[in-house]
Amino acid sequence: MLLYITNYLAQFESGFNVFNYLTMRAILGALTALILSFVIGPRMIAKLSMNQVGQPVREEGPVTHLPKAGTPTMGGALILTAIAVSTVLWADLENHFVWVVLFVMLSFGVIGYVDDYKKLVLQDPAGISARQKLFWQSAAAITAAIALYVTAADEVSTSLLIPYFKDLSIPLGMFQVVVTYFFIVGFSNAVNLTDGLDGLAIMPTVLVGGALGVFAYVTGNVNFSGYLGIPYVAGTGEVMVFCAALAGAGLGFLWFNTYPAQVFMGDIGALALGAALGVVAVIVRQEIVLAIMGGIFVMETVSVMIQVASFKLTGRRVFRMAPIHHHFELKGWAEPKVIVRFWIITVILVLIGFASLKIR
Repeated sequence: MLLYITNYLAQFESGFNVFNYLTMRAILGALTALILSFVIGPRMIAKLSMNQVGQPVREEGPVTHLPKAGTPTMGGALILTAIAVSTVLWADLENHFVWVVLFVMLSFGVIGYVDDYKKLVLQDPAGISARQKLFWQSAAAITAAIALYVTAADEVSTSLLIPYFKDLSIPLGMFQVVVTYFFIVGFSNAVNLTDGLDGLAIMPTVLVGGALGVFAYVTGNVNFSGYLGIPYVAGTGEVMVFCAALAGAGLGFLWFNTYPAQVFMGDIGALALGAALGVVAVIVRQEIVLAIMGGIFVMETVSVMIQVASFKLTGRRVFRMAPIHHHFELKGWAEPKVIVRFWIITVILVLIGFASLKIR
């Protein structure tokens, strides 16, 4: 929105041309989202506390979580508000990728909101049934997947790129819709599973989202993509503004979510942010790199799958508790130690993902 205003003002003052630079708008997007989080955060936490929208704690969970009961939840609304406002202010709204990403994030946010509202306000422990949740997630993901497929400009936009190998890709054609669906829904639920400790999910989301912003920038820049030997996809650079806003909003939320948390993001935040990471990775053609950089999310999901499969087939549990972060808690790791070590692992994985830009 502000891009149009600054372009108009540039006719009278050339200094306004600085806002045409994508990097400048990305920086401003991150700062805007961060400031909005700081301004809105305390008010939102107070309102959630006043309305007694508090987190229930599972009886079978670690005993160290019992003091968390009643902590305000649905704080993900703060993140989504900051991201949406910042993106609309600083991104080029004529870019269809921006609208696809916003649609995915907000639609999954609505699904998470309804689930949280039923659980926390209506006191319905079941919330949305698993079948209903998957149906609405699928509807939103398939809509986005079809939109990306029909607007694909070339074969690159519907090919699965293999990182660390030059010019190696798998043409997917219409099967790209299926891949897009699984990455959006899969990472949505993966981030939701990870969101079990204070700050555990949001910092990896910030790191991975910021890294995807870099991939968006170089993929959408014909010079950088040519130099790095990665396929050029026109228009993807604008997604960098969204990723920067995500990083800024996430850091602002972490200010309140860090141990001991003043607020939890709830499904409204976790489902939306995971879906956003998935669709951004698809747009910038880095699905496999997302699986590498978001290894913590993948590990948490796989741990649940292994636990469920093992118990159903053998009656035994592989982990003391799943997702795996609870396993380490029950082994005696203090919560902050689990959180920070998972952050460190994410930093390492993000660096490995960045290496794919040069190792080809």
